[in-house]
Amino acid sequence: MTDWSQLHHAYGTAEDIPSLLSAVSPAPKDSGWTALWSRLCHQGTVYSASYAALPALRDMARQWSPADRQMPLVLAGAIAASTDQPYGDQDPQVAYASEMSDLTQLTEEALRDPTLGDDPGTYVYLLAALLSFEGVDVWGEQLDGLNDDEYEVPCPACGTENFIAFGEYGFFSTADSMYMNETAAKRIPLQPANPSALEGLAQRLHSRALADGQTDVAHKLTYVFGKAQCAECDEVFSVAEAITTRWDA
Repeated sequence: MTDWSQLHHAYGTAEDIPSLLSAVSPAPKDSGWTALWSRLCHQGTVYSASYAALPALRDMARQWSPADRQMPLVLAGAIAASTDQPYGDQDPQVAYASEMSDLTQLTEEALRDPTLGDDPGTYVYLLAALLSFEGVDVWGEQLDGLNDDEYEVPCPACGTENFIAFGEYGFFSTADSMYMNETAAKRIPLQPANPSALEGLAQRLHSRALADGQTDVAHKLTYVFGKAQCAECDEVFSVAEAITTRWDA
């Protein structure tokens, strides 16, 4: 039996967590989810109560249908992926290995839900959660850049911050943070990867997105795993490598 009074979340002792967990519904707009996120994964930071909540989130996801279990899976994924652990360095892959295995299978089922075809954003969050449960470094936290249509990374040669845009504003690198305002900033077209040349995680994610009917996600992945040219010094670099270098703990 978990003694929640001995655990902490973002606002203090975690005695309120059991009631919040028992009251929340599958609805993404349920205010209970906001309360749980702010306590258990506040701006990406996790606490002792965060890991203790993983079994309950697993049980919740197990009880709900694949279409309804998105919220507990995404929250559990964010907790598992977090590297911001100021109150300890617990490894959920070790301490909660059984839960990670169960959550992986539950997420696999959710990703195959046909209703996700109309919601690529949630699909990306679930795919990131899957990587978190599998223990894949960096991408469990950073794959959601696909939903933002942008990554900000330093050039490996000169250190200049480059914005890698791959969405409604186009597909380019630029050093101008206000590129969305149609300024005259220098924009250099991105070099997407050839899908047939993708390997490892890149190939797996791209193939999976296509198999799941997420063609827009698959298309964006070719840019994330492609190359960009620095808008300052013209160095050509791997976008994915720049992402992992910046966020690899």
